[in-house]
Amino acid sequence: MTMDIIRQLCGNGALRWTNHIFIRITQRNITVDEVEHALMHGEIIEHYPTDYPYPSCLVLGVTMARKYLHIVCGTNGFELWLITAYYPNPDEWTDNFRTRVPHNPRGN
Repeated sequence: MTMDIIRQLCGNGALRWTNHIFIRITQRNITVDEVEHALMHGEIIEHYPTDYPYPSCLVLGVTMARKYLHIVCGTNGFELWLITAYYPNPDEWTDNFRTRVPHNPRGN
């Protein structure tokens, strides 16, 4: 999956909004327009090639209000399935929300 494919599917309106993403964006006060804007201008920061039923990825985008937004999406090549979206927690991400903070179970 590439950002070119994501942008093409998004631009063509080939988006499949799952019930899960609608629930989550409503809970998190994220709009459909913010998700679409972030997808059109974002970058892939993680790939999940073995996800079922389609390979997926994590996209980092920025909303029109200049807030960082993470979107998990997958594709069958014809449609972009939108799984979830959230504002990343700065305690869990480094490098402008591109890299996960290493897990340290001892808190050192």
